[in-house]
Amino acid sequence: MVTHQLHITNSLTRKKERFESLVSGRVGMYVCGPTVYGHPHLGHARPYITFDVLYRYLTHLGYKVRYVRNITDVGHLENDADAGEDKIAKKARLEQLEPMEIVELYTQKFHEAMQQLNNLPVNIEPRASGHIIEQIEMIKTIMHNGWAYESNGSVYFDVINYSKSHDYGKLSGRVIDELIAGAGNERRELEGQEEKKSPTDFALWKKASPEHIMRWPSPWGDGFPGWHIECSAMSTKYLGETFDIHGGGMDLLFPHHESEIAQSKGACGKAPVRYWMHNNMITINGQKMGKSLGNFINLEEFFNGSHKLLDQAYGPMTIRFFILQAHYRSPVDFSNEGLKAAEKGLSRLLNAAQTLQRLVPGTTTTTDVNALKKSCYEAMDDDMNTAIVLSHLFECARVINSVHAGTETISPVDLNTLTVFFNQFVFDILGLKAEQASGDSDLDALMQMIIKVRTDAKANKDFATSDKIRDELAAIGFKIKDEKSGTTWMKD
Repeated sequence: MVTHQLHITNSLTRKKERFESLVSGRVGMYVCGPTVYGHPHLGHARPYITFDVLYRYLTHLGYKVRYVRNITDVGHLENDADAGEDKIAKKARLEQLEPMEIVELYTQKFHEAMQQLNNLPVNIEPRASGHIIEQIEMIKTIMHNGWAYESNGSVYFDVINYSKSHDYGKLSGRVIDELIAGAGNERRELEGQEEKKSPTDFALWKKASPEHIMRWPSPWGDGFPGWHIECSAMSTKYLGETFDIHGGGMDLLFPHHESEIAQSKGACGKAPVRYWMHNNMITINGQKMGKSLGNFINLEEFFNGSHKLLDQAYGPMTIRFFILQAHYRSPVDFSNEGLKAAEKGLSRLLNAAQTLQRLVPGTTTTTDVNALKKSCYEAMDDDMNTAIVLSHLFECARVINSVHAGTETISPVDLNTLTVFFNQFVFDILGLKAEQASGDSDLDALMQMIIKVRTDAKANKDFATSDKIRDELAAIGFKIKDEKSGTTWMKD
């Protein structure tokens, strides 16, 4: 049974609202997936880590969640609108491959990156190319309801007509008159705009030119679906005409998500989503990171440190921690300093988790453990504020280290409480985990051998050698600590 009062910021109302699922105990969640034409980068990591944590937390609270995240493998044109070349077809042409070779290659790369970042698998991952029939049927319904028209083999959503009785622009805050004026200026620069009744109209179906590789038969001739209709059709199929949460990056507010709302209302006559959630951007020098801007760093480059902007390699969990230490609605600017700080913060929590396993309880408790637990839940319930959660977990780490050092005490009951909720938040909810880099097992074996030499020296009262080993290890960044249970080591 769900007892917590989770509140989330609804982009549609611009208010923080108490979350109440459409069906008690169940949540339907759709998150816009990648357009698979290149390597996943840091900008991709943020939404999928953000909504992975939401998925984990909803599940932790007792909800049965159906998490749907699509793969866009057709229809996403170069300028995110109705002009230019299909991004996947362009990549295929440049690399002299079939479009579906590009799709398979980069879908696999995406899945590998998600696994490395410790994102849980989604429940359903539909592909746009596998749901052409559903998209055609939805377009036919929209046309039947009077919200779209065919022009020269393409089908366009009639934004002006729709806006007479619906609030197009409510999600993004765009004003229809300003959109008309702005689109009119762009119209002279974009080919094919003369097919539209208004430059604000967007494509539901595009007629395929003779050289276009990716094409399907339709009532309007051979063509391919528009970018926006894909998500409307797939979310409706797997989550119903109205579902709980739709997530994605803030850059998708307009035109993508605004168009989704219009399409779904046009087809089903009702609002498709109860809570719209958007994460903010990852930036480099204040500019959004993205493939289209050419300023992105591949996740693989982060993991091996090969990009020229990186001082070193950063593990997947450091990337995850780096993203979680900011509220999901706040921008995060890339910096080596920030990543190094995240690396140290992650190490501090993971070391505390190890120390927690070795704590010996006393008869009393000097810190209010239940208050710490309550604070962690309150932060998560307050619009999933992972930054505040981490601050409370660092306080837990301080308590753990103090108890271990003997300057604080903890009772058996409170130790059990701390162990359970600390591990739940660090590992189950935030999705962090210990990373073992290549060669770590060999390093540990070597360190254990050195520790044994030092232990033997101490047993023989050769304290000069014992201290020399300790000091020289410290000089190169290795700390060793003598405890009742034995000697442990860690790297700074």
